[in-house]
Amino acid sequence: MTPLRLRMIEDMRVRNLAPNTQRIYVNRVAKFARYFGKSPHLLGPEEIRTYQVYLTTQKNASPSALKQAVCAPRFLYRITLAKTWLIQHIPYAKKPRTLPVVLSRDEVSRFFESIPNLKHRAIVVTAYATGLRVSEVLSLRVSDIDSERMMIRVEQGKGRKDRYVMLSPHLLALLRAYWKMARPHRGGFSPGVLPAGPLPGK
Repeated sequence: MTPLRLRMIEDMRVRNLAPNTQRIYVNRVAKFARYFGKSPHLLGPEEIRTYQVYLTTQKNASPSALKQAVCAPRFLYRITLAKTWLIQHIPYAKKPRTLPVVLSRDEVSRFFESIPNLKHRAIVVTAYATGLRVSEVLSLRVSDIDSERMMIRVEQGKGRKDRYVMLSPHLLALLRAYWKMARPHRGGFSPGVLPAGPLPGK
């Protein structure tokens, strides 16, 4: 690992950026540097602009990918390298606004019923019913399910913030059914939905 990469990672950790954000920023800066075959500290605004043109015209990068390609070097040059040139002049790509595809209640029910694996169905239904991100769903524990107040506690979600979301009776019944069937012994959805513990009370 180069000293510059290590310093950037340390700067991100000091500012408590999420691990996934750290990984994305390091990856984006590495791709930017590889494109020019030079260390990032030898590059500047003109190279960033050239790289954005390349991503737009040749790679057909999505708006989210273009945003990452801006945020990562912004952090590197503004924080780690403390450059004085105007970072804000690096443009963001405007994300097009489109209407979402809205399924009917019957279509949603048929979709859920088509998932034969109970664990996978519990994951998808939890994400749909609560609006949680995938990473947040995968981190849920039994202690996060409050069946008395019918709420789910989301610990250190997006932006490293705790919050509560509503728990529907249908989702609670599904989570209980999965727990009774699988009795997983580890935390989170990833190794097995929810750790061992009594769901009926909380």
